Amino acid sequence: MPLPLFLPCAAGVEALLTEEIERILPKARVHQARGGVALEGDPLEVMTLNLESRLAQRVLIEVAHGSYRVENDIYELAHSVDWTQWITPQHTLRVDTTAHRSPLKSLNFAALRVKDAVCDLLRDATGERPSVDTRHPDLQIVLHLGELEATIYVDSSGESLFKRGWREDKGDAPLKETLAAAMLAAAGWRGTKEAGGALHDPCCGSGTIAIEAAQIACGIAPGLKRRFAFERLLPFIGDEQRAELQRLRSFATARIHASAVPIFASDVSFRMVDFARRNAERAGVADAITFNGGDALERPAPELPSGLPGTLVINPPYGERIEVGGKAARASAEDRDTPSDFFPRLSAHWKRAYTQHPAGWTAYVLSPDMKLPSAMRLKESRRVPMWNGPIECRLFRFDLVAGSARSKV
Repeated sequence: MPLPLFLPCAAGVEALLTEEIERILPKARVHQARGGVALEGDPLEVMTLNLESRLAQRVLIEVAHGSYRVENDIYELAHSVDWTQWITPQHTLRVDTTAHRSPLKSLNFAALRVKDAVCDLLRDATGERPSVDTRHPDLQIVLHLGELEATIYVDSSGESLFKRGWREDKGDAPLKETLAAAMLAAAGWRGTKEAGGALHDPCCGSGTIAIEAAQIACGIAPGLKRRFAFERLLPFIGDEQRAELQRLRSFATARIHASAVPIFASDVSFRMVDFARRNAERAGVADAITFNGGDALERPAPELPSGLPGTLVINPPYGERIEVGGKAARASAEDRDTPSDFFPRLSAHWKRAYTQHPAGWTAYVLSPDMKLPSAMRLKESRRVPMWNGPIECRLFRFDLVAGSARSKV
């Protein structure tokens, strides 16, 4: 029987996630919604989405939905689910709550009522109650409270899917892997000569964009190096389901190949370059990325074959996260509308170093500054709304061609 699924994602990524799911599950009927994508899927498709989705934050399975007014309505809704089909009393659980205009005064109490309902149902059915584990539960339940209706989900992913299983070395405010993947998807970069060509991140930090790009170019499934919560839940632990998961992992491993395009990453901090290199080794893509130290304001463009286009993808530091490094002036969090001279100097360098390549370079810059094109004295050809956690950003596209200064456009 198909299960109703919801895959949440960062705001602004819904359309990209819809396209991704349609590629992963061509026969699925996908519905774009606020904050994510809804569809129906069987246990095999739940496993496939967890293993293959780069843009989803989680794969949630809806188990109950209904109207509510008071906390007891939440209890009754949770008690209507046959939890014996999901766990035994030997399993542990945790309830997380999200809300949008909920009239309830205490979300913690609402979560407690869900926990009580699960435990009461298991006790009545088996004579025993499961325990709560707030750190590493077997069953993660998500209660979402709207203004009038509540939905209860089983979280099949466990840890958020941006945790790919390779990051150990990180600097200040590392970019989430799911957002890096969204930037690449919005840029149309697929790791081929025809879709994006070579890739360069000149402010690579701990390497997230370059590593995500290399995994795409090498055909590496994003979830191949991690475990999932569903592996401990009853609908997924039978011999048939375990064999299906092993088959999915084996197929994903067999399709790994060498990158068809070069990928470059550099950073002004040699410490961060070292972090990025070690992360790439754990991600299995160290051989696909050329790492260098050097200031983004001075480092020459990578040398490419004349017919191969290049794509710059950059998440430069901005005041809300960390200060700009290198030779740029430092921006403050209070000065978000007045960028430092890093950006005009960066664009001047790009005009000198990147506009002469015959096949052309295209730059994508993620920034919360809506006036960034003016600061860079470049005319953007596209801007895509995208959120970096709580920070509203735009992914700006700049076509770097000879004469691309703003005054000549």
